[in-house]
Amino acid sequence: MLNSISGTGSQVHFGDKAYKKLNQLLETKNYSKVFLLVDENTHAQCLPTFLGKLENAYDIEIIEIQSGEEYKQIETCSQVWQAISDLGGDRKSLLINLGGGVVTDLGGFVGATYMRGIDFLNIPTTLLAMVDASVGGKTGVDLGVLKNQVGVIINPVMVLVDTEYLSTLPQNHLRSGLAEMLKHGLIYDEAYWKQLQNMDQLTPEDLDTLIHRSVVIKNEVVTKDPRENNLRKILNYGHTLGHAIESYFLQSEDKTTLLHGEAIAIGMIMETYLSAQLTKFPEGKLDAIKATFLHYFNKVEINTDDMETIIGLMKFDKKNAHGNINFVLLEDISKPVLDIQASKDLIIKSLEYYKN
Repeated sequence: MLNSISGTGSQVHFGDKAYKKLNQLLETKNYSKVFLLVDENTHAQCLPTFLGKLENAYDIEIIEIQSGEEYKQIETCSQVWQAISDLGGDRKSLLINLGGGVVTDLGGFVGATYMRGIDFLNIPTTLLAMVDASVGGKTGVDLGVLKNQVGVIINPVMVLVDTEYLSTLPQNHLRSGLAEMLKHGLIYDEAYWKQLQNMDQLTPEDLDTLIHRSVVIKNEVVTKDPRENNLRKILNYGHTLGHAIESYFLQSEDKTTLLHGEAIAIGMIMETYLSAQLTKFPEGKLDAIKATFLHYFNKVEINTDDMETIIGLMKFDKKNAHGNINFVLLEDISKPVLDIQASKDLIIKSLEYYKN
């Protein structure tokens, strides 16, 4: 059995132990109302499993939102706030967020702000949400196509990680989560990176252990810097370009929307190229990293003309300061460096490296 992980204000529990902790919480806290936020997919595929884990019959109100990044907006929050209010929610209510990153990010923001804050807990059902959104207390919504521009940092009362839910995912969503796991290896643990390079040979039990390792890595970083003043910025490796690419594909009518991990994989290849040019990252490892990502992720068509808009979107990155676009780059695997700036010409060259 995997050990629970103590975070900065909440705990992450795994497998059957997680449901024991949840049932204890429901018994001892005696919440006035329990609300469960789902999207149409987790309503159909995950809710029956979750309800079957409860030891007692609780009067749970189900609130459903539409799935997809395009619905991670303040308008959706307004609908959920109104539903909670209409259903009699008060400050002694509990909100359970059962879903991927959109549900846990948005649901966390709703819980943090309804009546100035009610208890909420997250049950991530995607690999991406388990290894990324499960730890750190970041909640929020997008501002148009700009990622996570509105939100607060506040911890859920607990997080439950149950890999049984992963059986409901299509392969592209599993790969999306793998991108964040690969990132954890690159910024923090080279041995973990090497394990992930051979994912094709691993068993489901191995996956449980790797997910646990990713959560441990993120928790160690967040515990040292909960407000993202310094060290926590390393978790944004690949995201300066990746988020801009994701936003561009979200707003472009002639582009197929990318999953978060698909965009971040591109960002990590390009930002590793920048690392080789600006922070002396080893050239041999650069090519190996590119090969690893392209083994798991199909190459995406991005033109030089697209980069004009993508670079423009990068100015909204939350690491920026005083008008400068700041990258997290690598001196080597597990040796990140903060606040590095790159010229437009070099960013264009990073795209050429990705394409060729």
